[in-house]
Amino acid sequence: MSTPQVTSGAVLKCSFGETPSELVVLPINRVTAGGLPAGTIEDNKPFLNILPFGMCSSPANPEVIAATAAALGVFTPMPCIPVTEVAPWVPGTPTVTIAGLPALDKNCKLLCAWAGEIMVEEPAQVTVTVP
Repeated sequence: MSTPQVTSGAVLKCSFGETPSELVVLPINRVTAGGLPAGTIEDNKPFLNILPFGMCSSPANPEVIAATAAALGVFTPMPCIPVTEVAPWVPGTPTVTIAGLPALDKNCKLLCAWAGEIMVEEPAQVTVTVP
């Protein structure tokens, strides 16, 4: 893998989110990198793997649309409720698999249904030691 493995605790950023978030990878695959559970392209579930990003400013978010309408057109961000289970992280690393799924690396991106692009700011793991 040419870039660092993404593990539980990685810092994520959404293009429409106000604050960074953290990736949660459950230890079900029993694969770790740097002592932390390693992520796959299927670690994309809202509130389980992808935590909220503070306030959402996406003009495609129905809650933002409703709040802006209620404020008579004054743009009004609303709490982030990520909708990310629509598609997996892309592109993944097809040469490194975990439980048959491509592993996550720092270059992977995840799309939110509200037009946000989620990217990895800090992978939480930077070196791999092979025995």
